[in-house]
Amino acid sequence: MRSVLLPLSAAVVLLLSACAGDDGSADPLLAEHGLTGMSTEEVVAQLDRTHEDREAGLAGSVTYDEVLLADGAAETSLPMPEDRFYLAIAPYRTTTHECFAHSLSGCQGELVGEDLDVRITDASGAVLVDEQVTSYENGFVGFWLPKDITGTVEVSSADGSARTAFGTSTGDPTCLTTLRLV
Repeated sequence: MRSVLLPLSAAVVLLLSACAGDDGSADPLLAEHGLTGMSTEEVVAQLDRTHEDREAGLAGSVTYDEVLLADGAAETSLPMPEDRFYLAIAPYRTTTHECFAHSLSGCQGELVGEDLDVRITDASGAVLVDEQVTSYENGFVGFWLPKDITGTVEVSSADGSARTAFGTSTGDPTCLTTLRLV
């Protein structure tokens, strides 16, 4: 009887610890960079808007399922919300770059601090975003959209306008750099 209880007790402890969840509070990389206790959305917002992460050596990459973070000494991943997709958009006038998985610390768009009118609709025509925004230090603006949809992004500014289709499924880019303002 004793030989059955010991393995069973160990299994219960492992199961309970796995179900307890992890908010990243014990992750040394998050602690090192002041990100402890933040949600995935909050980490993305903080790292995508400034160059502080670049200066600190922190790299971040956004995919459909997770945000991967690394600083040369450690790496970690944060799960994406079950129903949300992050789409980073960098409209441009003359210079752009190819991009698929948005790099929170590596991607640099041409238009920094530019006022943009952004309208995002899904395939049925429902408006998901209709905002005037200012592009971040990295030349991007980012939006949390529903996962697994298609639609249209329209961006306009004093320099012109652009429109393109987008998707938020597993094989779709989290980085949109093809919107040339004309």
